[in-house]
Amino acid sequence: MASRKHTSSNETASATSADERVYAAITSALLHGKLAPGAQLVERELAAAFDCTRGTIRKVLARLGAEGKLTLEVNRGAFVPSPTPADISEVYRARQVVEAGIVAALCGTLTAQAKRALRAHVKAEQRAVKAGSVEECVRLAGHFHLLLAELAGAPEVHAFLAKLVAKTELYKALFDPSKLSNCASDEHGRLVDALEDGDLAAALTAMRTHIDELEARVLAQASGARTNDLATLFAGA
Repeated sequence: MASRKHTSSNETASATSADERVYAAITSALLHGKLAPGAQLVERELAAAFDCTRGTIRKVLARLGAEGKLTLEVNRGAFVPSPTPADISEVYRARQVVEAGIVAALCGTLTAQAKRALRAHVKAEQRAVKAGSVEECVRLAGHFHLLLAELAGAPEVHAFLAKLVAKTELYKALFDPSKLSNCASDEHGRLVDALEDGDLAAALTAMRTHIDELEARVLAQASGARTNDLATLFAGA
């Protein structure tokens, strides 16, 4: 009996490891902009590329779909999102409205602990830029805005903003090649300055300008060199 339990435990750990390996590889490809908008992720091809079961691939694709990183279509499969300029602008507009309210709620009310948390976050972003870590830069840039929502003490707003941020992170990966620009940390630093000073007009301007520039960079940039050849892209992953 003990032997069976041990075998079962090992099998579960192995399956989890395979899931995480595939999830990490596909997420990395998305965040590095290596997959073209609209590309289909075919279960059979991915299973061959990763040398794993189609069941593992199916679970990972479902997870990525739930996170908004992939579009799942019934009876068709999983696809890299292919948003139109109007789709992109609509999401950034929603962020403008939501985050203006967060800024208004926080301006001039930050505790010493909140100020330290924001400053520490901006420094972490700067370190990620210096280290050249694309995924960490993207993660931290998005988390800064979620940290503001968290500090505002509005869980429902935080949950809604998390969905918007996930979409714009993907838009940036798909269309904006300037992934290691230090613009985000600089712009975040200016926003924190205004919030600490209690200057609402400056804080709102900083947030509006920041999101406008994020949107402009995404809309203005052409796609980089990407591929739909899954076997080549994930070879050795």
